[in-house]
Amino acid sequence: MYYVSTRNKADRRTAAEAIAQGLAPDGGLLTPEVFPKLSQNALETMKDMSYQQRAVYIMNAYLDDFSASELSGFADKAYGADKFDVKAVAPVREVDGNTYCLELWHGPTCAFKDMALQMLPHLLSAALVKNQEEKTVCILVATSGDTGKAALEGFRDVDKTRILVFYPKDGVSAIQELQMNTQVGDNVGVCSVAGNFDDAQSGVKKLFSDPELRDKLAQRGYFLSSANSINWGRVLPQIVYYVSAYCDLMRDGKIQKGDPINVCVPTGNFGNILAAYYAREMGVPIAKLICASDANNVLTDFLKTGVYDRNRTFYNTLSPSMDILISSNLERLLYTLSGDNDEEVRGYMAQLAESGTYEVSEALKGKLFKSFAAGYCGDARTKEVIGAMWREKRYLIDPHTAVAFDVLDQYRKETGDSTPAVVVSTASPFKFCDSVLNAIGVTDLAQGTGLIDQLTETTGIAAPVPLAELKGREIRFNWSVTKEHMVDQVLNMLN
Repeated sequence: MYYVSTRNKADRRTAAEAIAQGLAPDGGLLTPEVFPKLSQNALETMKDMSYQQRAVYIMNAYLDDFSASELSGFADKAYGADKFDVKAVAPVREVDGNTYCLELWHGPTCAFKDMALQMLPHLLSAALVKNQEEKTVCILVATSGDTGKAALEGFRDVDKTRILVFYPKDGVSAIQELQMNTQVGDNVGVCSVAGNFDDAQSGVKKLFSDPELRDKLAQRGYFLSSANSINWGRVLPQIVYYVSAYCDLMRDGKIQKGDPINVCVPTGNFGNILAAYYAREMGVPIAKLICASDANNVLTDFLKTGVYDRNRTFYNTLSPSMDILISSNLERLLYTLSGDNDEEVRGYMAQLAESGTYEVSEALKGKLFKSFAAGYCGDARTKEVIGAMWREKRYLIDPHTAVAFDVLDQYRKETGDSTPAVVVSTASPFKFCDSVLNAIGVTDLAQGTGLIDQLTETTGIAAPVPLAELKGREIRFNWSVTKEHMVDQVLNMLN
């Protein structure tokens, strides 16, 4: 199977090349030429498999230059008991008779990004060997909170790699910032950027398109790649957990094979819900893909109107991983829905760069409206949902998950659609202790990591070990730059 740029489908790469490169030279996103289809009995076959086995089954269909035995070894390392605190890896929890929660935060950094970023380092290391690459890869990451720590942990001390994470100074939670700035490893770096996530993300994309920087790094024995979801090696492992959730519901007798489900996904950069769309393209019976946004509701507006407009006020919310106005992975969806029309996608992206807005064709709108629904939830309502879930269900959730539960409720009331639904839970509530404590009625808050103990004492729920262990960790990084000087930080780190 080959991978093509969304802006030039004549640019074809092998899977190993796509994973190593991360981003196409023209700024497009590398995407499969075709999407493999699950066989008629595939879901039944996977029903009784472990999560690791399901990962190999799905990823093997996309990575024809990786052997099944290679992928099996990677899956065992990525999703083993030393990484995830539950055997199921991505368990599905029943909330009520018609609503289920897919918990994606049982990994080493307590966020859904672990599901991909525990796998990506194995894929990338193998890809470098397959490509006979002698240079060291420098991985640049822009994060709105969770990707940064997950990438740092995944690539920590991985041979032939260096990783530098950029995050918006005032756009992540205190726990997220502490997780990153205390990261151990000899090949890691962390730097805050003045501004919001879009400033950090656009800055990283600019670095990738800087020929002078490429030449300087090549002279020093480095080349650039990405661990953001612009890298296909990030999106592919995310497809797995949607397939796995459906198989779990079948195995547990909650649905029968072929029964439709809806999925509701809190998302900012569109990668998580895109993976759900790809799972549906493969044959998983997902009826409606429900996109949940916070006050930065650029995706909600787009999915309701077909007009993308980032020219709006940016909000720092209780759900910082969704505080994004430029949703990179939407480009991949546009490419597929347009019938692989790279010229059309190129035009939309040019308009976005020039004016901050574009409107898709009527044909594309029709496909969008058929597959997707969307809604958003503000901070006040987010807190209400966290509080209600705790009081009524004794289920503790983080703000991003709360947004998804509220948007699902909105969708059901608007449409009357009673299809069983899976809500995607993207982070441990202990990553957002202050917001969660406030939402469940605690106003006198502890300071720093004391919030973790306070949430445990209040709820009786033990904090995940990786977060509990943050207490007393040494701050290693206090680097800070403007977006104009991100290039200097890259060069300084690689001196």
